[in-house]
Amino acid sequence: MMQSIFKTNNDYTGFIIRLTIGLILFPHGAQKMLGLFGGPGFSGEMDFLMGTVHLSWLIAFLVIVIEFVGALSFIVGFSSRIWAVLTIILMLGIIFSSHLENGFFMNWFGNQKGEGYEYHLLVIGLCLATLCNGSGRLSVDGILLSNISKN
Repeated sequence: MMQSIFKTNNDYTGFIIRLTIGLILFPHGAQKMLGLFGGPGFSGEMDFLMGTVHLSWLIAFLVIVIEFVGALSFIVGFSSRIWAVLTIILMLGIIFSSHLENGFFMNWFGNQKGEGYEYHLLVIGLCLATLCNGSGRLSVDGILLSNISKN
């Protein structure tokens, strides 16, 4: 079981994909967790997700953790398959709760009511590729797998 979670192709494809996911998610997670990049920080985001979006405290907490800890884990290549599944679930939840009614396209020209879901589909696609390929080269998963294989 552990080997299948950490199994990874030792290539740059997985590295590029997971680094892309991590670097895209990190600013969003840092807004929510730390208040960086003009974000509300943990308390403000919890208030927003529970009060405005009407999520339970547990789901609101998981949204923040997936975007912040998940982003960091993608960047270093730790348990990328697990974070990919969690991120897919998160993105599907965001699409169906907040963006589906706005259509496919992002609001590039400011003429829509809100943002579409194309960004979320891109992240889902990258996460599916990570599920197939693993974390790739230069990953904690690769190091863990080599240590598990030695034992």
